[in-house]
Amino acid sequence: MVLSMPSLLCLPFMAPVFSSFLALTLIIPLSNAQGPPSPGFSPSSRVSTVAFNTGFRNLWGPQHQKLDQGSLTIWLDKSSGSGFKSLRPYHSGYFGAAMKLQPGYTAGVITSFYLSNNEEHPGDHDEIDIEFLGTTPDKPYTLQTNVYIRGSGDGNINIGREMKFHLWFDPTKDYHNYAILWNPSEIIFFVDDVPIRRYPRKSDATFPTRPMWVYGSIWDASSWATENGRYKADYNYQPFVGRYTNFKVSACTANSPAPCRPPSASPYGSSSLSPQQALAMNWVKNNYLVYDYCHDPKRDHTQIPEC
Repeated sequence: MVLSMPSLLCLPFMAPVFSSFLALTLIIPLSNAQGPPSPGFSPSSRVSTVAFNTGFRNLWGPQHQKLDQGSLTIWLDKSSGSGFKSLRPYHSGYFGAAMKLQPGYTAGVITSFYLSNNEEHPGDHDEIDIEFLGTTPDKPYTLQTNVYIRGSGDGNINIGREMKFHLWFDPTKDYHNYAILWNPSEIIFFVDDVPIRRYPRKSDATFPTRPMWVYGSIWDASSWATENGRYKADYNYQPFVGRYTNFKVSACTANSPAPCRPPSASPYGSSSLSPQQALAMNWVKNNYLVYDYCHDPKRDHTQIPEC
């Protein structure tokens, strides 16, 4: 739409209307810049911080991993990346960490925090992902959330359930909290306690139920990470660094007794989000969702019946 300026004769009469319109156009983007509406509830505040050495261990690339006063730094260079893993598996719970990403050229690099049982069930595993897809300096990071069930993504079967978001802040400037809440009825992804995605359990075939471990890693995924592999990892910019702190785990272990209950996603003590949380989640989707597998016409929707 093109707006033409009023004639000079009309300006005295149009001034109040035009001033109101101008004020409105200035307010709208400023509101977005301030972030989403308050969700009104902070699940992370109900979960105690876990020291890295108490809950996790190095999994690979020990020479590319450094722990300093509770903050973990992992990095990728031409020789190796690095990853860590929880000491025990869980069958439900709240899992979170504060993360800070590297600025500049990070194309092809994945920095992640996720749940998986790949080592226990190779070729037939489940997974719940928070993955940052590396980028070029002129574009924002993409936060990819994903859910795999029983072998999806293992090569023979590839049924990812990706939803991708940009963020309302720069994740390289400071630490922000990212979390997964997984209980028997749903999976909810949080950014700074704002729910950005809810994946409900609609059937046993489309929901992970087996115990999983908590992982974090940084690695080279040049074949697909940035614009479907258009931009690769460039080791002229190495090392690529991911920083983690404020680890939070409140969960039922694989051997927990039956009465064990994971934390609630909402102030009601139930699995459902409150209306205020739902409003905040819809704000994120309306402003920052950039890909939804359910709305991708190229997907075979017979393989994703939950859509």
